[in-house]
Amino acid sequence: QISTMSGKALNIGDQFPNFTAETSEGRIDFYDWMQDSWAILFSHPADFTPVCTTELSRVAALIPEFQKRGVKPIALSCDTVESHKGWIEDIKSFGKLSSFDYPIIADDKRELALKFNMLDKDEINAEGIPLTCRAVFVVDDKKKLRLSILYPATTGRNFDEILRVIDSLQLTQTKSVATPADWKQGGKCMVLPTVKAEDVPKLFPDGIETIELPSGKSYLRITPQP
Repeated sequence: QISTMSGKALNIGDQFPNFTAETSEGRIDFYDWMQDSWAILFSHPADFTPVCTTELSRVAALIPEFQKRGVKPIALSCDTVESHKGWIEDIKSFGKLSSFDYPIIADDKRELALKFNMLDKDEINAEGIPLTCRAVFVVDDKKKLRLSILYPATTGRNFDEILRVIDSLQLTQTKSVATPADWKQGGKCMVLPTVKAEDVPKLFPDGIETIELPSGKSYLRITPQP
């Protein structure tokens, strides 16, 4: 079903394995479904559960924000397609949504949960089987893993934070900057240490500010967001 990484955990920068799966929108090949977009794959412990319902509703409401960034969301839950379709009606009702515009992968055999190391050993269902934790994978248009976050099953994700990280990833991919703590879109950025002083005027026409430090080293260089 899925090309493996020889049993190794996925690391940032690794090629994200392709897979085929049944979803609420039919069978997909992950790469074909992505096309030239970025993707966010996020897993859920089970259908018809409270925290998951709030999360899928939130993502459905954020579809325009993901589209602006060229990112396609796809969820995964350890239940069947039929179950997903019933649950989507609850999600729409809870979120006052007129439509639900992204697929939910059916992983009732937990094949993908095992392949991607998404199981939460502390959260067990009625049959004694571990539930999936709340994994988040952001995959770029080259099919590389750019972000991985694991939340426990009991903690809902902060999708504003996930959008913030995507903004940072897409900015730093094309500009010679990094984003500091708590950065938000439009905020000041840090010039990469690899940028030589003589290249600063060309790369940063708005100028930079170098912070004086006790060490005397001039590595803290701040610039308006390019």
